[in-house]
Amino acid sequence: MELTPPGPSGIPPLFTRLVDDSALFPPGTASMSDALNSYLDARAGNYSGVLGLFLCPASRLPELITEIIKIKPSTPLPLSLIIDTGLGGVPKAISIVESRAELLTLRMVEMPAPSDVDEVWLERVSEFVPEDVVRVVEPRRGVGWLDGVRKVIEHGSWPKIRCGGLSEENFPSVDEVADFFAVVAGVTGASFKATNSLHRAVRHIDPETGFAHHGFLNLLVASARCLAGKDVRGALESTDGAALAAEASELSDSAAKAVRELFACYGSATFSESIADLEELGLL
Repeated sequence: MELTPPGPSGIPPLFTRLVDDSALFPPGTASMSDALNSYLDARAGNYSGVLGLFLCPASRLPELITEIIKIKPSTPLPLSLIIDTGLGGVPKAISIVESRAELLTLRMVEMPAPSDVDEVWLERVSEFVPEDVVRVVEPRRGVGWLDGVRKVIEHGSWPKIRCGGLSEENFPSVDEVADFFAVVAGVTGASFKATNSLHRAVRHIDPETGFAHHGFLNLLVASARCLAGKDVRGALESTDGAALAAEASELSDSAAKAVRELFACYGSATFSESIADLEELGLL
């Protein structure tokens, strides 16, 4: 499913619409006005083809609408609505977005799952979210986590994996990410989204916190290896940017598209850093 209009030519299939803008979410600190203007500037820039959706919490929809009325973009803002008001708030939030079709186009709805991802809850998600909108559900890591991931896929939603955050426990281990890959790739046609602390391409240690951050290029290469039955953990663990870039560059267009059907997109608070890393690695 194409979430946003095609970008300019020259963007490799591996990176097309890869990065959703999560500047409104930690560690992002942008105001609504700054976040919107930065997104629209990027959408008009040379690498707009890499840019995906604008992410906004449901609780901040009135603020979003107020600001976007001032800006009056030439085309509606492609939106992913992050549900932070509970499942019961989904119909109202979607109704608000749909009433502003001249300003907003709802492409995706994302929400955390309850600790026990049950069938009834998932059925309600399917009922509340229109069929032409991608549903993304984030099962909570812990006991039974992968069972939750399977249930999400079975109900036609994308599972989301949180790859970091403000505390160490928010960062899944390499083994946990590899196990997640195995579950999603084991279902024909399944896709997933990643989020948090993925603004850099290559796995690294944050010098300020000491946390080991996953890299989005690691995830792309790991996706390719997963589909080919190769060493996923090795790709996730690698800190060799040149080697990862070389492996990514060798993917055929059809292989790259298969990778992106699996690893659909990720949220980043800093689009410019993601682009800078891809440029430095010679991938853009």
